[in-house]
Amino acid sequence: MAVKIRLKRMGKIREPHYRVVVVDSRKKRDGRVIEEIGYYNPNTDPSVIDINSERAQYWLSVGAQPSEAVLAQLKITGDWQAVKGGKAESTLKVVEKKNVQAEREAAVKAVQDKAEKLRAEKAEAIAKAEAEAAKAAEEAQASETEAGEAADEAGAGEAEA
Repeated sequence: MAVKIRLKRMGKIREPHYRVVVVDSRKKRDGRVIEEIGYYNPNTDPSVIDINSERAQYWLSVGAQPSEAVLAQLKITGDWQAVKGGKAESTLKVVEKKNVQAEREAAVKAVQDKAEKLRAEKAEAIAKAEAEAAKAAEEAQASETEAGEAADEAGAGEAEA
């Protein structure tokens, strides 16, 4: 039985990702596999290549033939050189891991600070409006008392006449 290591296509239309599989060469591209030994996603930057080195080296040592695409990936991960007796040197680019928790906490703190600032501005505006309303009420009351006193004086002046 001729065994090949090749890619099995997965994913949506125009958004493929692949599984690196060991399969009988007579099977279809996405047919029954002997073993899945890895994962490849070309859509990310840099591309994700995740191959189980131990299993890949085993299958290569027992005579499995990699396809061109898988051979390129095995060279990147260093598995091909390891099987051929060379120095197993990986040229795989590793994505710098982000501290998601810290970013999330910073975003939450920023939103909370902004909300607190809005609350303070709203409370200040309400206090200012209440102060203006109280001042207007005092002025209205003062003008009423002045008008009332003026009316009393005018009424008293008419009563004397």
